[in-house]
Amino acid sequence: MPSLIAGPDGRLRCAWVGDDTEYRRYHDEEWGTPLHGDRALFEKMSLEGFQAGLSWITILRKRPRFREVFAAFDPAVVGAFDENDIHRLMADAGIIRNRSKIEATIGNARLVREMAEGELDALMWSFAPTPAGSRPAAMSDVPAVTPESTAMSKELRRRGFRFVGPTTMYALMQSTGMVDDHIAGCWRA
Repeated sequence: MPSLIAGPDGRLRCAWVGDDTEYRRYHDEEWGTPLHGDRALFEKMSLEGFQAGLSWITILRKRPRFREVFAAFDPAVVGAFDENDIHRLMADAGIIRNRSKIEATIGNARLVREMAEGELDALMWSFAPTPAGSRPAAMSDVPAVTPESTAMSKELRRRGFRFVGPTTMYALMQSTGMVDDHIAGCWRA
């Protein structure tokens, strides 16, 4: 598989984008761009957790509905969800209807709302590695797990967070710009 692909605009992009318009927009506007804020990072953590075992494009396509039914991922609101909300969410075909993931998102929201403002942001970004001196030359150079994502996962789990495994946390690090894995030659690199 090639590491770069030319889009309809002639720009070279990381090959995982393929020819999907939503993936291209996500790659060009979001992926690898530094993201801060407790609510924004809680949303990414939640969506990455829902993505476990699925493709990211599935989550991107369902993200508007996720935002709608999860109160724009406001931890104070989501943390107050109860069994009635779980039933409501389980009946909503517009999201991933996995009870464990729904319960984890609610539980994680409760943990975030107990934290001081900015604490989740500071905690997560404390695991961002020192930027590499060179960028990946090929897709095969991009890891799925790193010592930093493993340490982040371990600390979040210690605090009671769920669906925050090392691979999921590395995907979060990539999507939030904690690491920049745009392949050399990509127009975003």
